[in-house]
Amino acid sequence: MKTTPKIAIYPGSFDPVTNGHIHLIERSLKIFDILIVAVAINPRKIPLFSREERIFLLQQSLAMHDPARIKIDSFTGLLVDYAKSQKAHVVIRGLRAVSDFEFEFQMANMNRHLNADIETVFMMTGEEAFYISSSFIRDVAAFGGSVKRMVPTCVNDMLLKKFAT
Repeated sequence: MKTTPKIAIYPGSFDPVTNGHIHLIERSLKIFDILIVAVAINPRKIPLFSREERIFLLQQSLAMHDPARIKIDSFTGLLVDYAKSQKAHVVIRGLRAVSDFEFEFQMANMNRHLNADIETVFMMTGEEAFYISSSFIRDVAAFGGSVKRMVPTCVNDMLLKKFAT
């Protein structure tokens, strides 16, 4: 008897991907058969890295993982529509602190309203990355601070190039 693989989506801007993101991805792979890391394209925001750059950085950062179990993609529009198109029934969301919870709770309930077949699973970020956010990484790197312990090497290298003076 063939079982249907458990597919989850981990959406985010990943602008840029951080070690906190990588940690949640690795933990999610312990629970789900296939994980889709989906770069959300928000036309109302101007990202530091292009869609293609974010996908490339994710590919480089996750190259050591089984490509049959992890897919890197991008989407625009409603997450629930994208999840349905990918036959995924679970959305992974990371929580760093209590301050993340209110927004994530509202988003999970809106997604459930839009599609009751989609469940949201919250995962706490590890203690080594709870203070890291992509926006902090961008700000620190823009002002010349070192972020190399908080991001994959390829991301650090790309940030140095982006902010070279």
